[in-house]
Amino acid sequence: MPRSPAVEAQVQRWVDRLEKSFGRLLRCETWIEQPHQHNRKGKTFRVRVELAVPGDTLVVSRDAGEDHAHENVYVAISDAFRAARRQLQTHVSMQRGEVKLHA
Repeated sequence: MPRSPAVEAQVQRWVDRLEKSFGRLLRCETWIEQPHQHNRKGKTFRVRVELAVPGDTLVVSRDAGEDHAHENVYVAISDAFRAARRQLQTHVSMQRGEVKLHA
């Protein structure tokens, strides 16, 4: 998929939201690809987000699945960054000791 200023701006907005919410973000790398271009299944997008936080790296990868929602690149980006936000929330809760760890 060729680079698009509109898609890059959308990703940057999501990264800015994450930085605002979780100030200790060290790095965020995002990959957007169109793995298969089947005529019957549509052109779906795969989004991978890698977040570096102090002491750990969180990785989120979202494939299209069966619902064809990821035929729209903006929906695919939104789904991946929402999942990344949930992982960050869980990570922060574990760091604070708010989540009970099972032995």
